[in-house]
Amino acid sequence: MLNIKRILLIAPSEMVRTPAFDRAHALACATGALLHIVAFDYVQVLAVAGLFDHDAMAQAREGYLQVHRHWLEQQARFQRCIGLQVTTEVVWAKSSRANVLEYVNDFHPDLVIKDTHHVPALDRAFHRPLDWLLLRDCPSHLHLVTEARNPKPLNILAVIDLSHLEELTQGLNDRILDLASTLAASCGSTLQLLNVSSWSVVGDATMSVPTLSLNDSLRDAVNDAQEEAFEALAERYGIDRQRRHLLTGIPHKVIGLFAKRHAFDMVVLGTAYSHGVDRFIGSTAESVLNRAPCSLMFVKPRPWLD
Repeated sequence: MLNIKRILLIAPSEMVRTPAFDRAHALACATGALLHIVAFDYVQVLAVAGLFDHDAMAQAREGYLQVHRHWLEQQARFQRCIGLQVTTEVVWAKSSRANVLEYVNDFHPDLVIKDTHHVPALDRAFHRPLDWLLLRDCPSHLHLVTEARNPKPLNILAVIDLSHLEELTQGLNDRILDLASTLAASCGSTLQLLNVSSWSVVGDATMSVPTLSLNDSLRDAVNDAQEEAFEALAERYGIDRQRRHLLTGIPHKVIGLFAKRHAFDMVVLGTAYSHGVDRFIGSTAESVLNRAPCSLMFVKPRPWLD
C-alpha cells in the first residue's frame, strides 16, 4: 500500500475556511500524514504603492500578511490539539502556475489538495484556470475538492483505463488502485472499481464499429482482453465482485453519470501525457473535470526515465 507522509493544502487567498480544509484535515488524520497549509496572497495595490514608498509599503504589507498568518494559525491550532502535525505559511505571491509548481517541487508532497470551482466553457476558451494547469503539470497526486459533505470519504470510486498499453501509461492503473485502496483502507471507506470500454467511440460520437477495421471477432477479442485484465486487477486489490463495474460508452459521460447516481464522495482517476507531446493520452480527466460530479483525485504516472 502507498505510504502518504506529506499532504499540501493550497488554501485560497481569502481568509475563509473551505471544503478543502475539512477534506485535508480528514485525510491527514486518517493517514497520519503531516499537513502543511500554504496560502498565496498578493495585493496589487500594495505592490504598486511600494514602487513609490518602499519602506512604508513593506511595513503595510507585513502587517497585512501577519493578519493572514494569524488566521491560518487559528485554523491549524484545533487540529494540533487532536495530535495532528500541522504547519502553515503565507507566501507573498500570486497563485500562478509557476509559483504553485515551484512550491510543490520544493515541498515534495505525496498529495496536493485544493478547492475547485466550475469554470464556464467560454472562460476556458480564453484562459486556462489554475486547476487545469495543475492537472497537467503538478508532479504530485492532485485532489480537487468540490464539496466535503463527508470530510472523510465514505464511498470511493476508482476509474481505470484498459484501452492503452501499460507501457504507454507507466503502470497508471496500478497506481490508481494503489492510491484508492490506501485511502479506502485508511478512511474505512467502500471502494468500487469502474472501467469504461470505449472501443466503439470516436470523439463524442458512438460509431458502429464492427466496420472494415473492427469485425465481430476482433471486437469480442478486445472485450475479452479488457475483462480479463479488469478481473485480474480487481482480484489483486481485493475488490468484491459486486463492486466491480464494466460499462461501455463515452468515458467522461459514463463516469459522471455513474458517480452522481451512486453519490460517491471521491472519484480517483489517472492523467497521463505522451512523452514530449503536450496532450493527454485521451482527454477523459480533463472532460470529467469540466463536469465534476464530486471531488476528484488525479493520479500521476511515474516520471519518465530519460
